[in-house]
Amino acid sequence: MRTDTPQTIYRKDYTAPSYLVDAVELGFDLDPARTVVANRLTLRRNDAAGTGGARREIELYGEELQLVAIRLNGKALGARDYAIDGALLRIPCDAQDVVLEIETICVPETNTTLSGLYVSNGNFYTQCEAEGFRRITYFPDRPDVMATYTVMLRADKRQFPVLLSNGNLIEEGDLPDGRHYALWEDPFKKPSYLFALVAASLVCQEETFPLQDGRRALLQVWVEEGNLDKTDYAMQSLKRSIRWDEERWNLELDLDRFMIVAVGDFNMGAMENKGLNIFNTKYVLANPRVATDVDFQGIEAVVGHEYFHNWTGNRVTCRDWFQLSLKEGLTVFRDQEFSADMIGTASGRAVTRIDQVRTLRQAQFPEDAGPMAHPVRPDSFVEINNFYTVTVYEKGAEVVRMYQTLLGRDGFRKGMDLYFARHDEQAVTCDDFRAAMADAGGRDLSQFERWYSQAGTPVVQAETHYDAERQTYTLRLVQSCPATPGQAGKLPFHIPVAVGLLGADGRDLPLTLDGVDLGTTAVLELVEADQSFVFGGVREQPTPSILRDFSAPVILKYGYSDAELVLLFSHDSDPVNRWEAGQRLAMGRLLKLAEDAAAGRSLDLDDVFVDAMRKMLVDASLDPAFREQALLLPSETMIADQMDVVDPMAIHMARQFVRADIGARLRSELRAQYDASQTPGEYSPDAESIGRRALKNLCLAYLCAAPDEAAIALARRQFDEAGNMTDRVAALGALVHARASSAVADAAAHADDALRRFYDEFQGEALVVDKWFAMQASAPTTDVAAVRALMTHPAFTLRNPNRARSLVSTFCGANPVGFHAPDGSGYAFWAESVIALDALNPQVASRLARAMDRWRRYAPALQKHMKKALQQVAGRATLSNDVREVVGKALA
Repeated sequence: MRTDTPQTIYRKDYTAPSYLVDAVELGFDLDPARTVVANRLTLRRNDAAGTGGARREIELYGEELQLVAIRLNGKALGARDYAIDGALLRIPCDAQDVVLEIETICVPETNTTLSGLYVSNGNFYTQCEAEGFRRITYFPDRPDVMATYTVMLRADKRQFPVLLSNGNLIEEGDLPDGRHYALWEDPFKKPSYLFALVAASLVCQEETFPLQDGRRALLQVWVEEGNLDKTDYAMQSLKRSIRWDEERWNLELDLDRFMIVAVGDFNMGAMENKGLNIFNTKYVLANPRVATDVDFQGIEAVVGHEYFHNWTGNRVTCRDWFQLSLKEGLTVFRDQEFSADMIGTASGRAVTRIDQVRTLRQAQFPEDAGPMAHPVRPDSFVEINNFYTVTVYEKGAEVVRMYQTLLGRDGFRKGMDLYFARHDEQAVTCDDFRAAMADAGGRDLSQFERWYSQAGTPVVQAETHYDAERQTYTLRLVQSCPATPGQAGKLPFHIPVAVGLLGADGRDLPLTLDGVDLGTTAVLELVEADQSFVFGGVREQPTPSILRDFSAPVILKYGYSDAELVLLFSHDSDPVNRWEAGQRLAMGRLLKLAEDAAAGRSLDLDDVFVDAMRKMLVDASLDPAFREQALLLPSETMIADQMDVVDPMAIHMARQFVRADIGARLRSELRAQYDASQTPGEYSPDAESIGRRALKNLCLAYLCAAPDEAAIALARRQFDEAGNMTDRVAALGALVHARASSAVADAAAHADDALRRFYDEFQGEALVVDKWFAMQASAPTTDVAAVRALMTHPAFTLRNPNRARSLVSTFCGANPVGFHAPDGSGYAFWAESVIALDALNPQVASRLARAMDRWRRYAPALQKHMKKALQQVAGRATLSNDVREVVGKALA
């Protein structure tokens, strides 16, 4: 626990390390209570460090370590030969070449931070990104120090029969006293954050897999005993990822083996350690009995993401942590493209794109408008763990996608090829990636740099004018970007704006700009603050379809009429903008209804919107997956983001009213589509089946939003007869969210009975129990008292990140009614939970702390309670840097 005044680290202060490490030799004598680490580093002076004639020092970092011995070129050093200042160890040294030997002791069994070397369920695991390696041994723990690693692991053979590390297994054997050893060698240079070891009692599914160059690689998925029946989908996803990277990018697996290890205690989703990926069990374990469609999709995406890091992150890594999006934004883009390609259909690609846009709107845009707003490439941080954000990941992926939009698919591929050719086994910057794209495409992308350096979501205001006599259509685009912390004035961005025009019959009109025929979709490049584009040969008044495929992460403002939105919602050939038109129709009504609810006026929903939803619901020419997305209302978070003063209860009342009204007025159509969307036979997580289940279960949710006896009976029957977890969870959710209904006798009893039976059946499946907690935490009938009661359940613990997130974080982040209780009890609970978690695991605590980012947007009565809770946390004397930075920025 760090209690000193946090130090702000600035990108502008970057200096190269005074010494580089060529080779690392590590020896581990593994014991939960006393692990001894022997570390031999081969270093050389870095002449590029620019220290001139000044005396040089070797700088190493270490935390929570007992230093036993240091030897420099064979000479033992005493306490006067080095200096320790907090986490920094300095050794004066003028030698050109150095062999440094360090022996340390750590205590993995007490490491509840899950950073560094720790014990989970009696097994050893590591997590070294971003700065966990310094909890294992003293080291220049920074990403621009890359070296080869040789690792010797020694442990009790009975207790820890499996010994794994990065790279290739060189040798293994038995030792005296029931111990054994394994020697691993990673032939590729890597930074210390990619180091990993596992010493555990595990079993594995393994296969040999043919690679493009004729080699066969050993693939292994390691899990705890009893979970081997849940590994096949992860293995198949890994094989698909390897093949896709070969075929799409000509990037091959460079090791003899590739391993995935699943652990139940893990702060993140997964970690791309070279050749030894360590995963949260959530993204490995799956079969139809315990995993939903969303789980299967998540596993494929995350397995792909971590494997793709082998090149975009491992072979080419970050110079410093400010460049985090260099690897994460790029790799998110790659996993998005992989997931879309695995579906293989245009409609399937559209649905994945809509999911991405929804994530941006629900999570990233609010972050851009809050106290933690930061550029894709931050300028400063106190705690780097706080910058594993939707801005760095998802907005970073949008920045990469814009390169492809501007350069075309072939031009983007040339840029990727040049990037790898220039920078393989190097630690580089976002500017290096941009330079490769510019040089390969022959484009000046200097203005595009602003996407990396400027925070906030740009706003594009569109205006149009049709000249019937000249048959021209003028589109004027004006861009701006609101001020963010530390950044007031913003310069114009380079924004690709994809545009189409629809005729009165809903068909695309041909586009001609400056005498050039552009087909039916034109990518306009908005580079000025105010820019106009004049299309010629437009023979009728069109309806504009602006920002097709969400071609840039911006907020588009345009005064669409209801008639225009209905036309787009019914006919736009661009599925993302077709979905967007429905979202705009819904949002306008939700905002008005929230205003009415706050004022105590009666609520009413017009026929225009309901008829548009009905038409979408019954349109059998559209894929069920797209219809499900189009029929989903904007979330309460997205509605709140559109309001100057947020009233959570009014928002909830408005959205629940719309859901109930749709459920009541479209009851027969919803039931008909429910019946038509069944997926008989054996469960399959293919895209078509997932889409049909999604539409069916949305229909059930709408029916139970305005429940009658038939709707509740339908949900109960689906719960009882479900042959897969997707349908069972959907039915349980419908019952739980209908429990407050007064229209159905014993609605609460039905929900309580289903919850009890669900837990009884799945209490041995940790990930399913997480769903059980989350289901109750998000229910609008759940208040603070109910959450506190659930925290006393024998299955609950704050020490496991998944379990803490399933209940505490879900309540604070996904239950606006309970969390924003008028008496402030939700905020008091948040403060108590952040403080408790911070003592155990600062990373999990800081993510929970983000729930209060935008407290100043709420009504004054709520603000008062929220500020008090924030001050309570900020006033703690023993607070981690992780949490201190978040609450400090919220209060600033």
